Amino acid sequence: MKHSIAEIQRHLKAKGFDGWLFYDFQGLNTIARDITALSGMQTRRWFLFIPAEGEPVALIHRIEEDSYKELPGRRVSYIGWRDLEKKLRELLKGNRRIAMEYSPGNAIPYVSRVDAGTLEMIKGIGVEVVSSADLVAYFQATWDERAYESHILAAKGLYQIKDEAFRFIRQKILGKEKLTEYQLQQFIWNKYKEQGLISIDLPIAATKRNTGNPHYSPEEDSCLIIEEGDLVLIDLWAKKDVPEGIYADITWMAYVGAQVAKEYAEVFHIVKQARDQAVEFIRQNHKSGKEIYGWQVDDVARGIINQKGYGANFLHRTGHSLGAEVHYNGPNIDNLETRDERALIPRVGFTIEPGIYLEKFGVRSEIDVFMSPQGPEVTTQPIQQEIFTILK
Repeated sequence: MKHSIAEIQRHLKAKGFDGWLFYDFQGLNTIARDITALSGMQTRRWFLFIPAEGEPVALIHRIEEDSYKELPGRRVSYIGWRDLEKKLRELLKGNRRIAMEYSPGNAIPYVSRVDAGTLEMIKGIGVEVVSSADLVAYFQATWDERAYESHILAAKGLYQIKDEAFRFIRQKILGKEKLTEYQLQQFIWNKYKEQGLISIDLPIAATKRNTGNPHYSPEEDSCLIIEEGDLVLIDLWAKKDVPEGIYADITWMAYVGAQVAKEYAEVFHIVKQARDQAVEFIRQNHKSGKEIYGWQVDDVARGIINQKGYGANFLHRTGHSLGAEVHYNGPNIDNLETRDERALIPRVGFTIEPGIYLEKFGVRSEIDVFMSPQGPEVTTQPIQQEIFTILK
């Protein structure tokens, strides 16, 4: 286990839960596998019940008894499905309210890892199943010191790559050489290795109308050419190639010229205002001792953009959880795609990335925030204050 049983039990008692029931089948519940630190091959259904008081109990298949050495507590084995259901009923006897990786109405898809049939089976025993979302935020999505340090190093690496990418554009434009979105993307991607960074996805490099597509990815044979007078968006996310690596994720805007076109500058100013007001909302509420929720922060950023008449052009949530994966299982800054009612507890990380996407162009600014015990810390510095001019 990544955390002590005593610590988990303290949280269960504080929330009024009788226990936490972990369940997985062939890797469907990655949260359960990560928190329990389970490794190796498990091909049958398994459960681990951590009661609010008492010894944890694992329910595992007879032929895989040697595959669960990482699980704490006592082990009970089963063979057939009748045996499984019988022993599961015995395991949960006397418990009324247990947490599982489930989200009512699938409100938070990142936490919905237990299939409906298994939930039906547990509820059929007469147990109330509640969401483990808050437990997941604390026991999986918080960063320890090593994780924080790895994130800071990843952010520094991305910033260096960002600077090199802008110099690369300048060099190509001044040299009258052809430069495509795909070439810029590949330049950035190849720089990851130099910085000791890894990512499962390629970065975004977009120009002209493609900046208005939030998840655009250039193809070599159909991408656009970057030319003088163009707006350019680059979105980079990666982590250090170490076991405790935590992603950093940034988006910067550039203009291939000496003076940014007025329409681009005006939209960027609105996005910047939304970004900064979101951070200030977190800072002021933390200073006042108030609990802050992801949906509230999304409302603040979205409210700024709505006031300026671009609400319909802000197509995604304001931010997402950061962790071992770029889109992680902690609280998201979201009241659009989902209503994330989880608190921004100490030591979670997330992005703030409002955007406005129009037919001819789009603008996004993305920073990373770490909820230190002292308040929100923007870990990606410096924060972009204006569109970068490539030819200035």
